[in-house]
Amino acid sequence: MPTNFTVVPVEDSPLSDPDYDGQILKVEDKEGPDTVAGPSSGDDTPRETSSLISTDHDGSIYGRNMALYEDEMDSTPMVSSLLNKLANYTNITQGAVEHEEAESEDGIRRVTVNGPQMGTFIGVYLPCMQNILGVILFLRLTWIVGTAGIIEALAIVFMCCTCTMLTAISMSAIATNGVVPAGGSYYMISRALGPEFGGAVGLCFYLGTTFAGSMYILGTIEIFLIYIMSNADVFGANLKDDKLTMQNSMRVYGTCCLAIMTLVVFVGVKYVNKLALVFLSCVVLSIMAVYAGVIQTAIKPPNFTICLLGNRPLQHNKFDKCLKSEVRKLFCTGGSLNETCDEYFTNNNVTEIEAIPGLLSGVISGNMWGHYGPKEMIVEKVGQSSEPASETDREPYVLNDITTFFTILVGIYFPSVTGIMAGSNRSGDLRDPQRSIPTGTILAIVTTSFIYISCVVLFGACIEGVVLRDKFGSSVKNTLVVGTLAWPSHWVIVIGSFFSCCGAGLQSLTGAPRILQAIARDGIMPFLQVFGHSKANGEPTWALLLTAAICEIGILIGSVDAVAPILSMFFLMCYLFVNLACAIQTLLRTPNWRPRFKFYHWSLSFLGMSLSLSLMFVSSWYYALVVMLIAGCIYKYIEYRGAEKEWGDGIRGLSLNAARYALIKLEEAPPHIKNWRPQLLVLLKLGSELEIKHPRLLSFTSQLKAGRGLTIVCSVLEGTFMARGADAKRSEQNIKAAMSKEKTKGFCHVVVSSNQRDGFSHLIQSAGLGGMKHNAVLVAWPTNWKQSESSLSWKNFIETIRETTAAHQALLVAKNIDQFPTNQDRLAEGTIDVWWIVHDGGLLMLLPFLLRQHKVWRKCKMRIFTVAQMDDNSIQMKKDLQMFLYHLRLDAKVEVVEMHAGDISAFTYEKTLVMEQRSQMLKQMQLSKTEREREAQLIHDRNTKSHNLLNDKTTPTSDRVQMTWTKEKLVSERNRQREANMAVRDIFNMKPEWENLNQTNVRRMHTAVKLNEVIVNKSQGAQLVLLNMPGPPKNECGDENYMEFLEVLTEGLDRVLLVRGGGREVITIYS
Repeated sequence: MPTNFTVVPVEDSPLSDPDYDGQILKVEDKEGPDTVAGPSSGDDTPRETSSLISTDHDGSIYGRNMALYEDEMDSTPMVSSLLNKLANYTNITQGAVEHEEAESEDGIRRVTVNGPQMGTFIGVYLPCMQNILGVILFLRLTWIVGTAGIIEALAIVFMCCTCTMLTAISMSAIATNGVVPAGGSYYMISRALGPEFGGAVGLCFYLGTTFAGSMYILGTIEIFLIYIMSNADVFGANLKDDKLTMQNSMRVYGTCCLAIMTLVVFVGVKYVNKLALVFLSCVVLSIMAVYAGVIQTAIKPPNFTICLLGNRPLQHNKFDKCLKSEVRKLFCTGGSLNETCDEYFTNNNVTEIEAIPGLLSGVISGNMWGHYGPKEMIVEKVGQSSEPASETDREPYVLNDITTFFTILVGIYFPSVTGIMAGSNRSGDLRDPQRSIPTGTILAIVTTSFIYISCVVLFGACIEGVVLRDKFGSSVKNTLVVGTLAWPSHWVIVIGSFFSCCGAGLQSLTGAPRILQAIARDGIMPFLQVFGHSKANGEPTWALLLTAAICEIGILIGSVDAVAPILSMFFLMCYLFVNLACAIQTLLRTPNWRPRFKFYHWSLSFLGMSLSLSLMFVSSWYYALVVMLIAGCIYKYIEYRGAEKEWGDGIRGLSLNAARYALIKLEEAPPHIKNWRPQLLVLLKLGSELEIKHPRLLSFTSQLKAGRGLTIVCSVLEGTFMARGADAKRSEQNIKAAMSKEKTKGFCHVVVSSNQRDGFSHLIQSAGLGGMKHNAVLVAWPTNWKQSESSLSWKNFIETIRETTAAHQALLVAKNIDQFPTNQDRLAEGTIDVWWIVHDGGLLMLLPFLLRQHKVWRKCKMRIFTVAQMDDNSIQMKKDLQMFLYHLRLDAKVEVVEMHAGDISAFTYEKTLVMEQRSQMLKQMQLSKTEREREAQLIHDRNTKSHNLLNDKTTPTSDRVQMTWTKEKLVSERNRQREANMAVRDIFNMKPEWENLNQTNVRRMHTAVKLNEVIVNKSQGAQLVLLNMPGPPKNECGDENYMEFLEVLTEGLDRVLLVRGGGREVITIYS
C-alpha cells in the first residue's frame, strides 16, 4: 500500500537565513569503494557504513536545530542528505553501452558513459526477440516438424516455452527486488543463492552463451556453404558426397568467421550495437515473408517440385528434369549392351509432386505423427506405393544424417527459446529496469511462442512431409526448406537468416566476455582475476580472448546438431537455479524480499525448476551429468579456495531456517545414549599479547572430534567490555586463525568479565544454543601452580571442576598438554592406556575409540586397566570386563591390577606432612600480607586526616598522629616472620609428628602414592594415559591439598588426560 510522507519545514535554518551567505553546500559525487572506514565511536569500535552514507559533512550547515544529533552526523546522516544521495546513486557497471572516448574543447580525452536511456521496447523486448528467434527457426524447425510430427513438435515447443515462461516469471521477481547491475542473471543468482551457487551457475551461463556463439557461427557457415555459395567448399566436395569433408570446410570457414567477429567486438562493441537493428530487421522481414508465403500457398502454391522414385525422394541437384531417362545415370552402370541397373530403379517409376501443396491441400493429415529412424535411413513418402527390392545404393536418395528420436529433438530445439536473459543483461542500460524487464521479457516470450507454435502448424499444413524431413533441402535443389514457403522469394529467407545468425553470433561474443568479467571482478574465483581487467574504454580484452578460444572448440565440433544439446544443458542449468533462487526467497519470506513484480508464486518456481531438470535429462542424460559435475566442481572450488563473500543470499537464510528447525527439534528431548558424543567447550588461556598459551589444546580437540559434533572454543579477558571490546575481537581473530591452522571446526567466542572465574562460569552455564549445547569441558592443567605468586590460577581451576560437576557436564583435563602430538605427527606404535578406577558413565572407554578414528592415534592399541581390592576375584573381574568390552564392540586388551591393603608408608606420611605444612605456611603468609596491607592503609588514612586538620587550623598538631605499630606488636610480627622463614629452611629436615596429621589427608595421599606407583609401572611408556579424576573436596579449605593429590597421582607420566563424567551413561551395549 502507498506510504504518505509529509515534509515539515524547520525555521531558523542557516540556509534560510538571508544573512547566511558564506556557507553554501556543494555536493560533488566522488567515486570510491562501496565501504569506507567510518568514524570510531567511544569504544573505538568502527561503525559500519555504506556508499549511501557520506562522511563529508560540515557541521555548521545543519545549524542549531539538529545540534542534538551533531556528534553522530558522520555515521548517521540527515534524511535530506540521504535522499539526495539516493536520488543520484548509481552502482551500475555499464555493460552493453559503449564506453566511448570524447574530446573536450581543451583537447583532453575523457571516458564518457552514456546514461540509461532505453525503455521497454528498445531495451528489453527487441533484444529478447532477436536472441530467441534465430538459427533453429530457419534451419531446423521444418526438419523437427517433419521428423516428430505436428503433435510431438507442438509438445516440444510447449515444454520449452513453458520452461522459459516460468523462468521469466521467477527472473522478473528477482530483477524487481532491487537494483540489478550489469552481469544480469549471474548477478541475480549469485546474490540470491550465494557466491558458490552464483559462481557455478554464472560460469555455466557464460559457457552456454559462448557455445551459443559457436552454434550461430556454424549456422552462418551452413547457410553460406549450402544455400548461398555451394561451390565454395574448400575441399571441393558437396555435403552428400563426403560429409566429413564438408564438416572440415565448416571448421575452416567457421574459424575465419570467428576471427573476424572477434576483431569487430575487440575494436568496439558500438559497431555491434549499431548493426543490431539491421540484424533484427532481417529476422522480422524473414518471418513476415514466411507468413506471406503461407497466405500465398492458399491462393497459388509456389513452383517447387520434388522427384520421387517409387516413394523415395531423390536429390534434385544431380539431374535437370524429373524423368527416368535423366536419373538412369544415377542407378545404372556399364554401356548400353551390358548395362546393369539398380533393382529398385527397375521396379519403380519416377514421379514428380509438389513440394509445397499449400494450406488447403490437406497435407497436414500426413504430417501429424512422427517418422523417426536410424542414421542413413532412406526418407520415404507415406502413402505412396512402391515395389520393394533388395539392398540398393543409397547415395541418390535423401537420407537421415543422424539417428532421430524424440529426446534428441528436444535438445536441438531448446536453444531456439533461449535468449530470455537479454533484457536482464542490459539492466544497466534501462531507464526503469524494474518495470521494463518483466514486461519486455514476458511479452517477448509470448510473441515468440506464438510464432513457434504457428510455424509448427503452418509448416505441417503447407509443406510435403518428405520435404520437411529433408534437413538440407537437397530434394528441392539445395534450397532452404523454409525458404520454399517464403514470398516473394526464397532469397529473402536465405539472406535474412544469414544476417540473423551473424548478428546473434556477434551478440554472444559481446555478452559472454562481460559475464566472465563480472564473475572475475567479484573475486570469488582467484584464477579468473586476470579476466576482470579491461581496456581503457571498458572492453574486457582477456575475457574476449578466452571466449573466442572456447568458441573455437564448439566450431571444431563442426555440426549445429552436435553443439545445440551442449548449450541447452548450460542454459537449462542456469534456468534451474533462477527458479530455485526465487522459490527459496519466497518460502523464506526474508524481510528484504519485496519484489515489485507480484505475479509470482513459489509453486511456479518449483514447477519451472522441475521442468528444467527434466528437460536436461530428456535432452541428454550424459550431457546433464557432465554439466552437473562441472557445476559441482566449481561449487566446491569456490567453497574451499574462493574469496569469502557475504551477500545476504537465500542459501544462508535457508541454513538459518534449517538450523532453527533442528534446534527446536533437539529441544524436545535429550539425546539418547546411542547419539551421545562429546560436544566440547574448550577453555583457552591467552597471553599478554592475546596469543594462545596452549595451541596443542586445539590440536587435541580436532583429533578428538574429527570435525564432528559441536566445538565451542572460548576465552575470557579481564576488564570491562567498553574498554576491551577491541581486544576481544582481536582475540577472536587470533583464535579463529589458530583453529583454521589446526583444522578445528567449530565456533569461537571471547567474553570480557571482571575476573576469569566469573567469565568461565558464565561460559559453562550459557555457551551454546538450545539443544546444541556442550556436554563436556576441555581445559589444560594449570602449569607451575606451585610457583605462582597468585593462587587464582588453581583456585579458578578447582571452581571450574565444581561448576562442571554441578552442571552435570563431563570434564577433560589435559596435563602436560604441550607434549601432546600435533596434527602432523603420526604415532607409529604405542598404547592408549585407560585406568578405569570408578564408573562414571563410560566416557573413559569412549574417548580412546574416538581418538583412534584420527590418523594421529590410528595405530595405537587400546589397553584397559582396572584395580581389584583384596576381597575381589580378579580372574572373574577380567572375564567380566572382556565380555563387557565385547558387547561394547571395543577392541582392547584387559588387565586387572591387584592392590593389596598394606601399611601406610613413611613416604606417604612425609608427603602428607610437607603438603600440610606448605598449606599452613601459605595461609600464614597470605594472612600476614593482608594484615600488613590493612595497617598501612590505616596509617595512610590517619596521616591524611591529620594533614587536613593541620590545613584547617594552621597550627602544628603532630602530637595527634598515633602510630598503630606498638613495640610489643612489632616484636610479635618479627617473631612470626622469623618462624615462617625457619619453616621454609627446615621444612625437609624437621622430624614429622605423624600423630598430629589429618588422617583423611593421609589416606588420600596413600591412595595417590599407591596408584601412581602402579600406573607408572604399567603405563610409563604409553602414548596417553586416561584416568578417572577424583572430585574436589566439599570444604574449600582443602583445595590446595586436592591439587597436591592430583600432582602425586600423575607424577612421572608424560601425557595424562584426567576425566570426570557428567553423571549419565554415554555408552551402551545395545544397538
